[in-house]
Order: sequence, then C-alpha cells, then structure tokens
Amino acid sequence: MNRGDIIKYAVFGLIVVLLQATLFRRFYFGWAGFNYVQFIVYPIVLIIIPFRFSRVSLMIYGFVIGFLVDLFYQSPGVHTSATVWLAFIRPYVLSALEPRTGFNVNDAPTIRYMGNNWFLSYASIMMFLHLIFYFSVEVFTFYYLGEIWLKTIFSFLFSMLIILMYAFIQEGFK
Repeated sequence: MNRGDIIKYAVFGLIVVLLQATLFRRFYFGWAGFNYVQFIVYPIVLIIIPFRFSRVSLMIYGFVIGFLVDLFYQSPGVHTSATVWLAFIRPYVLSALEPRTGFNVNDAPTIRYMGNNWFLSYASIMMFLHLIFYFSVEVFTFYYLGEIWLKTIFSFLFSMLIILMYAFIQEGFK
C-alpha cells in the first residue's frame, strides 16, 4: 500500500462520509408508522478497497470511517463497531467467494475487475452483514428481533440500490 493509495481512499472515504451525513441521513420514509428504511451507504468504502490492504490497515480505516459517521449521527460507537466488524470479516467473505484462479492483489473487488455477478454477491453479503450487526448493536437487545430484521431487509434493499448505482456509474467512467 503506497502513499497515493492511502490519500486516494482517505479522500474517497471523507466524501462518502460527508454524503452519508448530509444527504443520505436526511432521506426518510415514515409513512403510517413505517420507519424501517435507512440509507446506509458508507460501507462501500470498505467494500471496494483493493485486496492488497492488510487486515490491520483495513480495520483502522474502518474505525476512522465509523467514528466520523458516529460524530455526525451522535451515536457513540454504533457505526464504529459495525465498520470495524465489517473490516474484520471482509477477508472471510472474500475467501469464501474467491475464484479458483485467486485474486490479483493489485485489483479491487469492483465490477470492473470481478464482474457483475461476483460483485453483486460480494456487496450484498457485506452489506447484509453490516446492517444486521449495526441494527443489533443499535437496539442492543433481542427483544426487538422483528424490528431488527425489518430494518435490515428494507434498509438493505434501498442501500444496495444506491451502491449498485454508484458501482455502475463508476464502471461507466473507466
């Protein structure tokens, strides 16, 4: 990992956090008591980091991203714990989805390098795991298990829509 990569992904992370805090946080679907949709798109910064990033640097990056989101949401530790956990499990998800030929360490897990189907599977697994962890920590009890699942499912659908739009737009500009 070189200095240019660090700066590139730091700037990308800051832009995504600012978009999450200023734009996506304001989207609200609250009709007739249905408040199960949240647009959570900041995990994309951990999802598309190149394979060559070490687990430790990825977890530090996840901590910083989660901490910044927590500052804007005034939710101490909730987003931070979810992003650090996502950074921790990322190598396990990647090893489960690794192609027979392996990964090129200089590539990133994006549509450009891995293809549409692989990226959709990978991003969906990562987002679902992030959201289920996030909503579980947010309420910190299994008493609201039904609400945790509803928030996870509906937030997953809407957040993945935004993430896939980003991925396809990014692919179009390459």
